[in-house]
Amino acid sequence: MLAAEDIIREFALFRGNGPGIESWITDKTPIGVLERLAQIADTSISLAQLNQLLILSHEAGVSDGFFAYYWKSGKTLHRVHPYDVTKIPGYSTSFEDTGTIQSIQHLKWGLHRFYTDALLYFGNVREAYRYLRQKSFDELSAFFKQKRFDTERLKSRGQTLAMQSIAKDDRYLIAELACKTYEPKAKDSLVKLLTDEYRRLKKANAHRITFRDLVGQKSSASVIPRQGELEFSIDEVLDEQIEDEAAIVSKIQPLMKRFEAARKTALINTEQYISMIDDLDIYVATSMRTRADFRKMAEFCENIFGHAKLKSYALRYFDPTLSAASGHEDKGLIECLMVKCAKILIYVAGERDSYGKDAEAAMALSQGKPVIFFCDATMRSKFYREIHPLSRLIEFSTGIPVGAIVTDKIEDVIDIVDRVLTNDMEYKLEQGKPGHFQLKESLTNSIVRLQTADLLLREAFWNYYSIGHRR
Repeated sequence: MLAAEDIIREFALFRGNGPGIESWITDKTPIGVLERLAQIADTSISLAQLNQLLILSHEAGVSDGFFAYYWKSGKTLHRVHPYDVTKIPGYSTSFEDTGTIQSIQHLKWGLHRFYTDALLYFGNVREAYRYLRQKSFDELSAFFKQKRFDTERLKSRGQTLAMQSIAKDDRYLIAELACKTYEPKAKDSLVKLLTDEYRRLKKANAHRITFRDLVGQKSSASVIPRQGELEFSIDEVLDEQIEDEAAIVSKIQPLMKRFEAARKTALINTEQYISMIDDLDIYVATSMRTRADFRKMAEFCENIFGHAKLKSYALRYFDPTLSAASGHEDKGLIECLMVKCAKILIYVAGERDSYGKDAEAAMALSQGKPVIFFCDATMRSKFYREIHPLSRLIEFSTGIPVGAIVTDKIEDVIDIVDRVLTNDMEYKLEQGKPGHFQLKESLTNSIVRLQTADLLLREAFWNYYSIGHRR
């Protein structure tokens, strides 16, 4: 038989620094309670006895439904719970439909499940217990079932109207910078600007003049304010030599025509995205500043959404390399709408961050949506996981602390999207210091939920933040 100290040690993971269920099994627990728990291997614990042990420890008991949901149900919750409860550490098939708690492992499994749910949907273990402990089995099932994704519906809804294709090497032409350069009222002035610069350099006896010379460091003061825009827009021909003025027109006119075709297609695609807005699955947030960025982003979307693991969902996803708007104000409105309606947001970190995509990620996190941060370098992954302020926020409607899932592996992004949509996420429960509970996504070790160890802050959040939807 286990000693009292062994029992306390076994349940250390669930021991917080506040009152309530967190302080059930500690060195202050009545010795009679610890002794009864130590005998569990020989004599299992019924609901009646569990409630007595709780009350003797100055904690309220639980309902038949709570007991059945957390200690008697595993595989039977496959279509009810938002994640696979059989993957919680300690599960055994012997727990299914049993009338009693059979072992220390069995008791810990139920508590582990409850703490996971408490952090996911309340952000406060004590208050989650108060809210859930008296619910019936059907009430608990209904509460958690509404947190699930309807996987079967996703797979059976059919395909949407197809997006119109834009060649990868033309996608940078839909950017706002390119639009400033090639829009109808700017076309003639572009050729004139380049021609004037060419003449100026020729007059200065410059040799082997390239387009980069016309818009780069050798350009005149009148061009400098537009240098970044022009270098982006004519990137393809920057290093090509200009033999004469006619060569300027012959090189720029094809770019103008490709811009017109790409932009026309991108505007049509935007209408397609809006038409599926109420069924949008994934929004991809990123910042593209070079032609290479657009190609890289297009390949990223192909690799993710073309993967065999995700094919069956007929995913509705926003590819930022295929969409344009009539102006930056409309673009902002459209993107806000898509973030609001999407089920998941994937944040693709670039060389430099931007306010726009940071705001989109913050908006999605603040709605409690799964947010995946993809960084293509280990150091940046560490930065976003441990430092970046947007990797930890709160769900605005509830006050629940939420965190982004951070990875530098495309395979992880695919697996996480699949797990989210199939209600198969896996979590690890940890406690850094007493009362500071962390729930980590198991694949990436990212903190997705937490409970602060600061008792004043914890109670202030619970008492004064909006949680009316749960009461």
